[in-house]
Order: sequence, then C-alpha cells, then structure tokens
Amino acid sequence: MILTIAILVYWQTVSAKQYDFVVSQDGSTDFLTVQEAIMAVPDFRDLPTVIFVKSGVYKEKILLPTTKTKVILIGEDALNTILTFDDYASKHNRFGEEMGTTGSSSFFVFGDDFTAKNLTFQNTAGPVGQAVAIRVTGDRAYFQHCRFLGFQDTLYAHGERSRQYYKSCYIEGTTDFIFGWSTAVFEDCEIYSKEGGQYITAASTLEDVAHGFVFINCRLTGDAPERKVYLGRPWRVHAKTVFINTEMGAHIRPEGWHNWNKPEAESTAYYGEFNSSGPGADSSARVAWSKQLNQNEIAAFSIAVILAGNDGWTPGVNLANKLWPSAHHKN
Repeated sequence: MILTIAILVYWQTVSAKQYDFVVSQDGSTDFLTVQEAIMAVPDFRDLPTVIFVKSGVYKEKILLPTTKTKVILIGEDALNTILTFDDYASKHNRFGEEMGTTGSSSFFVFGDDFTAKNLTFQNTAGPVGQAVAIRVTGDRAYFQHCRFLGFQDTLYAHGERSRQYYKSCYIEGTTDFIFGWSTAVFEDCEIYSKEGGQYITAASTLEDVAHGFVFINCRLTGDAPERKVYLGRPWRVHAKTVFINTEMGAHIRPEGWHNWNKPEAESTAYYGEFNSSGPGADSSARVAWSKQLNQNEIAAFSIAVILAGNDGWTPGVNLANKLWPSAHHKN
C-alpha cells in the first residue's frame, strides 16, 4: 500500500512538471479562467508555454492575441473540459450594433503556433444564424482530440495564409459549419451534420493558394435527413475542398456540391473526391464540374505537401515530448 502511494505521488509530480500554468475553477491552481492564463504568457516567447485546463465548463469569451505565440492548451478531458460562450451574429453589442459573424466567436486564435488538445470549443447560442465556436487566424494551428460544437458557422478557418491541422477531432453543425479562407487538413475526424442544415463546408480560398480544406480518412455522420446535405458550396468563387478516403453517410446529396447560385464558380472552384465510401458516395451522380481524383492526382494532397509551406512545418511536433524545456510548474 505504501509503495502504491509513493508511485502515485511520483507520477503526480512528473505530471505537474509538464505544465507551466494550471487552470481550474476551484481556486486551487494558478488561474480561475483560461483568459487569465493566456494573458500571463510572455509576449513572443521562443519556447512553448503549456497551459493545463482542468475539467469544467468555462463560460468566457477568449482571445489569444498575436503576441501570445507557441501556446499549448491541454484539457483534462475533451468531453468535460468545455470552453464556451453564446454570442451570435445578429446579437447587439452595448452600442446597439450587430456583432456580426466574427464578433460572435467564442474563442479567437490570433497567435501563431497554437496547439490545443483534449478540449471542447462551443457556441451555445443555438439555431439563431451565424454563431462561431472558434475563429482561427494565426498560422500553424494544431488541434488534436478536440470537439467543436455549434450550429451555423461553427469552425471559422479564417486566416487567408493560415495553415491548420485537425487530428482525430469531432466537428458538428448545420450550415457552412466549416468555413473560411485557410488551408486546413482534417484527418481521422468525424464531421456531424445536425438536422436543419444543408451544407458542410463553405471555403473562400484565395485564387493563388494551392489548397483549401482537405479531409483525409474522415467520417461524415449526422441526424440530418437522407440526401439533404451538400459537401460544400463556394463562399468565394475559387473555393477548394477535397475529400480523400472519406466515409459518407446517407445524408449526403447525390450531386454532392452546390454552386451557391454562382455559375461562374463552376469553372473556378476546385471540388474533388478520392475513394469515397458509404451510402452518400455515389460518384456517378455528382455534379459534372466536380472531380473524381485518381491515384496520381492525390499525391498533391499529402499532409506534408499541403502544410509544409516555406518553413517546413510538421504539425504536432510540440506534442511529441511531454516534458517541455520550459516547464517549471511545481503545483
């Protein structure tokens, strides 16, 4: 029994040393709120700052400024560590002005090299129009085992030159619930279409950006009715979205894609699939202006090719070693 207790104390000590700051709602750690912990990070720090968030529902509108770089936010448990707010686009601010889509965001990511693991990002405004759970503008953002919950416009991949990687995540919503300008890879993710929605993606990729949204080994699920949901529509006419080795539920429409009443987008948007499976994967019924890719063509859609950029970014390298050089926390 004594040996068991000693081992437990040892591992608790090792665990504590992994984190620079700890957040909890019981007052026993460094901070009560996530925002306080973020603001305590030194500006433009060269080393990662690791923030551990204990289980709880944190109702706060959170902003990661551009000066807070290399922040790693780790939740105790994705199901029970929830960062949430309830603003929405048509809600009025204190001056009587509508907040707009961006203003509705529960969490803003402006800092580069942000990593999140085991967290839920949520907007609880409900089906009231645009209500963003998270807006990601910073470059080299990495999310692992995270959940993104909302209705319309849940996940705003905002930065025009931003690269983002979502690994083993769950994303749910109704309409355009993955949208924006960024280059984003979703690998081994579940994309859940809630009843009442009709479109999964709404990319607005710039013309000179090679990749928009790329889904690899994902599952498209949901409680939306059969044949009611499009894979995507072009928010801007050069939208780019590709699904690779993706299992598609019966809620996906046979035609797959919609032109958002922009006929010109049929010649400028890039919508493609490779090796789709499931009841929603009938390639023979897809719109003529989408693409069924072959083995040679998907070589351009490897994660390394999509995300490397000029700096050779490899997502997740900061999570490979749990004992950070900067860690000094003694709680």
